[in-house]
Amino acid sequence: MWFVVFHLPPGLILIPEFISLAEERELLSYFTSSTSRPSSVVSHLNDTVPNGIAAEDPKDLEISFSEPSTTLAMVSTPILPVSSTLKHRSVRHYGYEFIYGRNTVDPDLPLPGGLPDVCTPLLEKMTSQELLQWMPDQLTVNDYLPGAGIPPHVDTHSPFEDRIASLSLGSQVVMDFRHPNGRKVAVFLPRRSLLVMTEESRYLWSHGITPRKSDEVHCHMPGYQETSSNPTQQSFTIIPRGRRVSLTFRKVKRSPCACSFHELAYDLLKRCVAGELGTDDAAAFFADLNTNLGSPETFPSQLTDLLSVLDADVSCSESKEQQTTYRALVKAFRPLLGDALLKERLDMDTLEMVGLVVSKANFNQRYVKTKTKLFYKQQKFNLFREESEGYSKLVSELGHERRPVEAVPAILDNIRSLIGRFNLDPNRVLDVLMEACSCYHDDAEFFLALLRGYPCEQATFVNILGFKFQSCQSSETSEHLFRLAAVLLHEGLVSLTDLYPHLSVSDSTLREFYESSLEDAQTAAKKAMIVSLTEKTEEERRKESEIEKEKQEYRKKILDADTNQKLGLLIAAIRLGDWPTASSLISHLPPLLPSWCGAISQVLFQLIHFLLDPLYRMYAPKASKSSSPSLSPELCTPCHQFTDLTPHVFQMLSCVGPSLHSDPILLTKLLRLGRAFFKEHGGCLGRSTAQDDPPSQEIMDVFHGFLTVMDEAILPSVSLLSCNCGISEELWSMLKQLPYERRYELYGRWKNRSYGIYPELMEARTQTLSQGRYIMKRLTKDNVKPSGRMIGKLSHSNPGIIFEYVLSQIQRYDNFIIPVVDALKYLTPMAYDVLAYVVIEALGHPQKERLKHEDTNISNWLQGLANFSANVFKKYPIELTGLLQYVANQLKAAKSFDLLVLKEVVQKMSGIENSDEITQSQLEALAGGELLKAEGAYFSQVRNTKKSSHRLREALLEADLSLPLCLLMAQQRDGIIYREGANRHLKLVCNLYDNVTRILGNAKVKILQTLCVSAGFLSTHLNPDDYNYKVPPLDVLGLEYHVPADAAFFMLRPLIKSSINESFEAEKAEKDKVGLSKQAKASAQEASYHCAWYSVLDPVVEAARQLHTPKVWEDMSPKLYTTFWVLSLYDLYVPTGRYEDEVRKAREAIKDIDDKSDMTSSKRKKEQERSVALIEKLQEEKQRQEDNHRLVNSCIKQEKDSWFTAKVTKNRTITQFLQLCIFPRCRFTATDAIFCAKFVYMLHTQQTPNFSTLLFLDRTFSDISYSVACCTENEVRRYGRFLGAILEIVSKWHAAETLYEQECARTPGFISMMRSSAGGAEKMQYLDYENYRHITFKWHFKLTKALVVLLESKDYMQVRNGLIVLTKVLPYYPKVYHLSIALEKRVEKIMEEEKEKRADLYALAIGYAGMLKLHKQNLVPEADFHIREERVKAQKTEGEASTSAKPASTPAPPTAATEKTTKKEKEATREKGEKAAASKPEEKPPQKITKVKGALTATEARAAAEKEKKEQLASTKEKGEESKSPESASEAVAASATSELQQPSTPNPELPAASAARREAKTGGNGVAATSSSASKTAKTKTKEAVSSTATAENGGNNNHHQVKKSAKSMGKSTEEESGSGDSSSEKKTTSKGSGKAR
Repeated sequence: MWFVVFHLPPGLILIPEFISLAEERELLSYFTSSTSRPSSVVSHLNDTVPNGIAAEDPKDLEISFSEPSTTLAMVSTPILPVSSTLKHRSVRHYGYEFIYGRNTVDPDLPLPGGLPDVCTPLLEKMTSQELLQWMPDQLTVNDYLPGAGIPPHVDTHSPFEDRIASLSLGSQVVMDFRHPNGRKVAVFLPRRSLLVMTEESRYLWSHGITPRKSDEVHCHMPGYQETSSNPTQQSFTIIPRGRRVSLTFRKVKRSPCACSFHELAYDLLKRCVAGELGTDDAAAFFADLNTNLGSPETFPSQLTDLLSVLDADVSCSESKEQQTTYRALVKAFRPLLGDALLKERLDMDTLEMVGLVVSKANFNQRYVKTKTKLFYKQQKFNLFREESEGYSKLVSELGHERRPVEAVPAILDNIRSLIGRFNLDPNRVLDVLMEACSCYHDDAEFFLALLRGYPCEQATFVNILGFKFQSCQSSETSEHLFRLAAVLLHEGLVSLTDLYPHLSVSDSTLREFYESSLEDAQTAAKKAMIVSLTEKTEEERRKESEIEKEKQEYRKKILDADTNQKLGLLIAAIRLGDWPTASSLISHLPPLLPSWCGAISQVLFQLIHFLLDPLYRMYAPKASKSSSPSLSPELCTPCHQFTDLTPHVFQMLSCVGPSLHSDPILLTKLLRLGRAFFKEHGGCLGRSTAQDDPPSQEIMDVFHGFLTVMDEAILPSVSLLSCNCGISEELWSMLKQLPYERRYELYGRWKNRSYGIYPELMEARTQTLSQGRYIMKRLTKDNVKPSGRMIGKLSHSNPGIIFEYVLSQIQRYDNFIIPVVDALKYLTPMAYDVLAYVVIEALGHPQKERLKHEDTNISNWLQGLANFSANVFKKYPIELTGLLQYVANQLKAAKSFDLLVLKEVVQKMSGIENSDEITQSQLEALAGGELLKAEGAYFSQVRNTKKSSHRLREALLEADLSLPLCLLMAQQRDGIIYREGANRHLKLVCNLYDNVTRILGNAKVKILQTLCVSAGFLSTHLNPDDYNYKVPPLDVLGLEYHVPADAAFFMLRPLIKSSINESFEAEKAEKDKVGLSKQAKASAQEASYHCAWYSVLDPVVEAARQLHTPKVWEDMSPKLYTTFWVLSLYDLYVPTGRYEDEVRKAREAIKDIDDKSDMTSSKRKKEQERSVALIEKLQEEKQRQEDNHRLVNSCIKQEKDSWFTAKVTKNRTITQFLQLCIFPRCRFTATDAIFCAKFVYMLHTQQTPNFSTLLFLDRTFSDISYSVACCTENEVRRYGRFLGAILEIVSKWHAAETLYEQECARTPGFISMMRSSAGGAEKMQYLDYENYRHITFKWHFKLTKALVVLLESKDYMQVRNGLIVLTKVLPYYPKVYHLSIALEKRVEKIMEEEKEKRADLYALAIGYAGMLKLHKQNLVPEADFHIREERVKAQKTEGEASTSAKPASTPAPPTAATEKTTKKEKEATREKGEKAAASKPEEKPPQKITKVKGALTATEARAAAEKEKKEQLASTKEKGEESKSPESASEAVAASATSELQQPSTPNPELPAASAARREAKTGGNGVAATSSSASKTAKTKTKEAVSSTATAENGGNNNHHQVKKSAKSMGKSTEEESGSGDSSSEKKTTSKGSGKAR
C-alpha cells in the first residue's frame, strides 16, 4: 500500500519500505556487477549483506543508522560503471542518455539494451499501484559518496512525462524542497523508499541535497515519522550518511509538451501581479530554472508567451496596482528574456510604458514594413520566365526505356543542368520526378534512386506530397498517388508523422464517427430488448427510415477509400507489403475502423493468403490450386514455418477482427494451421512429458499469437457466419486440442467481451435473442425436433448467447428441462462445449441468491440448473472436467450449495439411486451383488448409464479429482455445522449436512448423500489398482485429512475387500490340490481365507488404533472395531428370496417372449438368450455371495472370542460399541442401517462372549429422544430403519416361545444373573420367556414416552424427526392398543395445530395417521401382549395361602422335575386362557379410553410393588437365602408404565431421560428385584445410577439444538456414569437394563 503525506509539498508521494531488503540487495548486486570492479570487491559487497534474506523480522537485516552503511561502507570506489562523472556524483544512463549540457534527451537515439530486466518487477509494481501511468523507458543511476549532495534544481519538463520516480538504495538522506515564495520543507528519504514527484512538486518546487556527512532529523519530519518505531522518544536525531545509490525512472515524451508547467508558471506570475510574491524573487526563480534546464531555446519563448497572456489579462483589469506591478515584473524579466522577444510578443502600450520602445507610432510603422517584406514580397522565380523546353527535355530524359540504377548519377547531373539552363523551379522538377515514379511501376527502383539522390530536404518531399493530397480532397484521390506515398514512406524519404496532417478525413471526425457508431449499436441493442405496447405511426417509421438512410450514406462516405485518404494510403501500404508503415498508420486510427472498411479487409485477406500459402500447403498438401493468393506484394516474405507467423501475420489478423467472416476460406486455413500447431507442439498446452524439452520462447509466442487471434478475430467472425456447420467443426478440431481452462477463457471473452465492443456482434446478439425467444415460446414435447434444429442452427454461430437465454428460461420454469434436453441433440461438439461453460458460468453467478427468501431451502433456479446439468451431461458427450473442478473449488471455499449439482450429475450419470424412500424389496436387493442391484435395487434401469458412467469415471481420473472431491466432501460434512452461522435456519443446516453423502453412496441423502454416492461410484467403476493408488491409508485419512471414520472406512472398504479377495485367490491357488473331497476343499478354502483375512486386516487394525485414545480399546477390541467397519451387508446377509424373485421374473420374461407374435424371430431369440444369460449370472452371483458369506462367518467365529473384554463392565462396553460403531454407521446409509441390525443379530447368534444382547437392546430403546433430535431429516430416516430392524428381531422372539427358546433361552446375551460359587465355578441364570415379554412391553413403553416427548415439543426438528421415526417403525411398533391411542392423540393434535402453519409437518402427520389406522387391526390389548399383573397377584395369593398352612421351613432348591412341572403348568394355564379368549366374541375396542380394561391404576401399581418388596425382604430375613419373583417385578413395571403414560406428560419435554430416572429412583427401580442380602445394595447402586443419569440428562438438555446436532457424530458423548463398585469378588451379577436386574 502507498500513501500521500498531505503536509508534504503538493503532488509529492513518499512510500517507505517500497522494496524488501532482498530486492535491494539484488538491485545493488546487479549494478555493482555491471561495472568493471574486480570480482573480489563484488563478493565482499555481497558478504556485507546479512544472510537469510527470508528472515521473518526484516529489522534484523536493516542497516543501522548509528554507523556507516554496512552494505556500501567497504567500497572505496564508485559502485556503478561511470559513463559520466559530475562534480557531486557519478551517473549512468539506461534506455536514453540524458545530455546534461542541454538538459534533454534525443528520442531518436536510444541506448542499446533498454532498461535492465532486474528493474522489471519494480516497474510493474509501480504501475500496478498506479504510482506511474506509463512504463518508464529511461533510467538514471546516481552514486553519491558520503557527504556528497546536489544543488537545488527543478527537473526539466519538456523531454519527459509528468511523473518522476526515484528509489533510494544503500543509505538514507534528507532532501530539501523549496517553493519560490521561500517556503522550505525537509523530507527524510529512508532507505528502500520511493519518491514520486508530480504536479507542483515536479514543476514548481526545487529540490536538492545539502552536502554534509550526517543529517539532523526531527521526529516529526515527513518521511521519518513513518519509519521510526518510536518517533516521540527524542526530538532530534543525528543520522550519519552512507554511500547512497538512487534510481530515477522517467518516460521520454514523444509528443509536444502538454505538461502542467505552463499552468503552474502562469499561476506564479499571477501571484506576483497580485502582490503575493515579489517580482525579484520570481525573476530569480525563473533564472535559476533556466540555468538548471541548460538554457533551452524554447524556455524564454514560452515564458514570454505567458507574459503576453498576462499582459492581456492585466490590461483588461481596472486595478492600477496590478498594472504597475506587471510593468515592474516585465522589467525584472528583461535581462532573462531579452528585448527582441519582448518587442515581438508584448503589447505596444506595455512596451512604451516599460521603456523598450521610445515611440509607439515609429515602432508600429517599422512593424508594418517588416511584415510586408516577410509575407508579401515575391521571392521565387516568375513562372512566366521558365521555359517549357526545359520541362520537355526533363520528361524526355525521364521517359527513356528502362535503365539500370548505375545511370542515376549521370541523369542527376543532366537534371541539374536543365534546372540551371532553363531556370526551372527545383520543387516543380521534384514534383515531376515523383509523378514519374508513381507512373512507372516497373522502374520503381530506378526512380527511387533518383529521388534519394535529388538535392533537397525531407520537408520538401512532405510539402509537395501533402499539396498533392490536399488538392485531391474535393475529388477522388488517384491510386498512383497513394502508391507513391506508400513507396516514399517505406523508403524513409517521407515521415508518416509529417505527412499525416495533410491527409483527410480529420482524426476528430473519425473519432466522432466511431463513437457514434458504437452508441447507435448499443442503443439499437437496448431497444430490441424492450417490448413496446404501442405501434409506431407511419410518420415515425418514415423518419426513422430517413435517419437510417442518412447514417448509411455518411458511413459509406467515411469508409470510402477514395475520399478517405488515410484509408486509401493504408490500402496502398498493404498492397505494397509494407506492414510496419500500415501498422503505424492503423495506430493513428480508431480501433475498429480498418475492419469496417471492406476494401481494407479484402486487401488484408489477399496479403494473409499470400503469406500463409506455403505453410498451409505443408500441412494441407491436397489443397486446391485455385486457392492460390492473387496478391503478390513486393516487400513481404511468405511463411514457411510457424515461427514466421510472428508478429506480422497475427497483427494483421487482429486488425481484421470480425470481418474475417467474409473470407471463409482464409478462416478455414487458419483453423487448420492452428490445429496442426497445437498437435505438433503439445508442450505449450502442458502435455509435455519429463523427457521433452520445454518449448522455446518463439514457440510460446506463436502459441499466444494463436490464442490472441482466436479471441480477437476467429471467434467474433464465427458469430457473423450464417449457420456454417463446417466452420464450426473446423473450429472444434482446433479448440479441442486446448485444455478446458484455455477454452473456457476464450468462451468467456467471446461471450462477455466481444459482444460488447463490436457493433456487428451487438446486432448479431439482438437477432439471436429474438430468434431464441421465438423458439422458447413455442417449445413443447411435441415439437422437439423442429425446435431442436432451430436451436442447433443458432448454436453454430452464437452458442453462448442462445444457451444463456435458454438457461435463463430453465431457471425460471423447470418444466422446460426435459424438452430442452431432448432438443439439444442437434448440437455440434463445440456447441456442447460452450454449453458446459455457460452452465458453469450460470452456477457461479455472484449476484444470484442460492437460498429462498425464508433461508430454509435452496433456490429454485439452482435446483432447476442442477437438474438440467445432470440430464444434459448424461445424455450428450460433454466434457465434465470443468464442472467437477468448479465444485471442487467451491468446496475449497467452504461453499456447499453447489453440491446439489454434483449430486444430480453423479446420480444421473452413474445410475445410482439416492432416495431414502426405497422399498424393502429394493433394500434387500442392495445386499446382493452388482447384478442384483442393477436388476432389482434401483427405480430406473442401470443399463442405460453404461456410457455416461464411463465418461464420468474418465473425467475423474484424467482430472485427478476423485480423491480430492471425496476428501473435500468428507471434510465439508463435518465442518458445515460449525461454519454456518447461527443466523442460518436449522432446517437449512441439516439439508446442507445431508447434501454431501448422497454422492458417495447408493441411497444417500443430502450432505451425507453426496459423499456416499461419489465413493460408491469410485469403488464400483475403478479397478482395484487405480482405487488403491487414489485412496490413502486409513491413518492418513483420519489423522492428516481429518476424515471421520465412517467416511474413511466407506472409501477404504472396497480396497480392503479387493485386497482380501486377491490374497485369497493367491493362497487358494497355492494350496489347491486335486482329488480332495468337497468338505476338505471347503476347509482348505477357509484356511486360505483366514490367511488372507489376517494379512490384510492386521495393518488396518494397527492403523485403526491410532484413530482413538488407548482408553477406548480397554472397553472394546480394535479387531471388533475394524471388522465392523470393514464388513458390509453383502458379507452378513444373502438375499436368497430376491435372487429367486429375479430369476422368476427372467423366466416369466422368456415365456412372455414366446407369446409375442409381433416380434421377429431374431429379436425373440436375442431377448431369450439375454434372459437365459441373466438367469445364469444371477445364480452364479448368488453362489459367490453364499461362498463369501460362509468364509466371512468362519473368520468371525475364529476371532469373536477376543472382541469384548471381561475386564470392564458390560455397560461400558455396550456404550463404546454404540458410540463408535452402531450410531455413526446406522445413520450413514439405508443399507448401513440394516447392516447394523444384522451385525447385532450376528453377535447374538454367534454367542459372542461378554456381549449382552439384553443390555444392548435396553440401551437402544431406553431413551431415543436425544438420538432422534440430533439427526438430520435423512439421518433420522435411516435411524428409523435401524430401530425398525431391531424391533423386527425383538418382535420375532416375542411372538413365538419356541423360537425364543431356540435362539435366546440359553445364550450368553440373555444371561440375567451370574453367581460365583465357593469352588470358583460360575453359575448363570437366563431370562425366561415371560420375563422377556414383560421387558419387551417396557421397551415399547419407553419408545412411546420418548416419542410423545418429541411430538409434544414445539420444536420443528423434533416433531418432524419423531413423525419420521414413527413412520419407519410402524410395521413393528406400536403393538399395544393403549400405546397406539397415546400416539394417535398427539398426532391428531399436530394435525390441528400445523394445518395452517407448517405444511410439511401437517403432511407427515396426516400420512402417519392414515397408516396407523390401517395398522390398528394388528394391535392387541396389553393383556395379550404380556401376562397382566392381576394374574400374577392371584397366583401369588394362592401360593401364600398354601404356604401359611404349612410350618415355615427353608425350601429345598428346585429340582429338574419340579422345574419341568412348573413349566408344564404355565403352558397349560396359558393355553387355557388363550382358548377362553378365542371362545369369547371379538369386541372392537372403544375409540376413546383412558385406561385399558384390567390394567392397574398408578396407586394400585405402586402399592403392589411396595407390598411385594416388603414381602421379599421379610422372606429374605426369615429364611436367609435368595429367592426371586421376576414375574411380579415385571408386572409392577408394566403397571407403573401404564399409569405413567396415562398421566399428563411432563412439562419439560427436553429432559425425558431425567424424568424417567427420577421416577425409577422414587419407585425403587423397575427391574427384577433381588431377594438376597445384596439386594438393598443393588437398589442403592441403581438409585445412584438413576441420579447420575438424571444429572447427565439435565446437563445435556440445557443445550440448544445446534449443540445437540454438533454432537451427532458421537452417540451422546455424555453417557451415564459406570459403576464398577457393584461387582463383587464372591458374586458377579450381570443383567440388562431392560431386565431390571442389579448391574
